[in-house]
Amino acid sequence: MEKSLLRVSEIYGGYSGGRVLNGVSLQVGAAEVVGLMGRNGVGKTTFMRSLIGIVRVDKGSIRLQDTDITHHEPYSRARLGLGYVPQGREIFGGLTVAENLKVGTQAAVGRAQESAEMSSRVLDYFPILRERLTQKAGTMSGGEQQQLAIARALVGAPKVLLLDEPSEGVQPSIVHAIADTLVRIASELNVAVILVEQDIAMIERAADRCFVMDKGSITDELTRAQLGDEALMRRYLAL
Repeated sequence: MEKSLLRVSEIYGGYSGGRVLNGVSLQVGAAEVVGLMGRNGVGKTTFMRSLIGIVRVDKGSIRLQDTDITHHEPYSRARLGLGYVPQGREIFGGLTVAENLKVGTQAAVGRAQESAEMSSRVLDYFPILRERLTQKAGTMSGGEQQQLAIARALVGAPKVLLLDEPSEGVQPSIVHAIADTLVRIASELNVAVILVEQDIAMIERAADRCFVMDKGSITDELTRAQLGDEALMRRYLAL
């Protein structure tokens, strides 16, 4: 792996009600898709929220390229190159597709040229959105909304793209298409991708390797070859 774009070192943190993360460490390089899997409630979403600055980190460090962002505000992390697609998508249903995409460019303050170049390319990755630019986002299907959520994050020209359960509420054929698109995005744009997912087929289709999380810690790292072992994957998810 080339020099890491994102390096997370022994982070601990959580909410006012108690600690959730217990010494999580991982790193992701450019053009790499890394999966993060585990049963519900083990801390995956909390980890993603700690990366973008919504959840506090009590100990450890998060570095984006050469910058320590452990205590940066979320807007600062976005401007430095962290893109986030939350679970549930959180698109603006009352805005059109074009307006949603315009909102995404606000993450690239200070990097207007990069954002403009990305905006011109993003519809090539999600061509269905080109046909829906004037449509209100709230009237679109779940799969179309998920594509919009990813595209909105991309127009901010992220160096690292974080996705939390992008298969949720999306039909399998569209899930497969999104997985293939994420592989293209990572490779062609040199973007690092962290994919939190319980859909085994999506992880197998998209990820170069996968971390397993349990009780707030990384417990295993699976190779590309191991991702094809469905029995092993199901055991880790306790399905």
